[in-house]
Amino acid sequence: MIALSDYLILGAILFSISLAGIFLNRKNVIILLMCIELMLLAVNMNFIAFSHFHGDLVGQVFVFFILTVAAAEAAIGLAILVVLFRNRLTINVQDLDTLKG
Repeated sequence: MIALSDYLILGAILFSISLAGIFLNRKNVIILLMCIELMLLAVNMNFIAFSHFHGDLVGQVFVFFILTVAAAEAAIGLAILVVLFRNRLTINVQDLDTLKG
């Protein structure tokens, strides 16, 4: 049987990979969104591991709410990204720092 610490170590590795992806690549918006989603999935895996090892379903139910919000966030983020690409013809974060007013 896999121990709780194994799940927590894997979650920490996934979280640190996503954190490193955010800090190392600040140019591409798509990669930033993917790193944020990976960060949420690492936290969700920790919730499920704690829920399983404690024998209650509260953590697993909480994960469903987080996944619902993450799916909505990803859909809205990609929609905004498509509109920005149509207007500016780039998804480079450094080129998207000005607003029309």
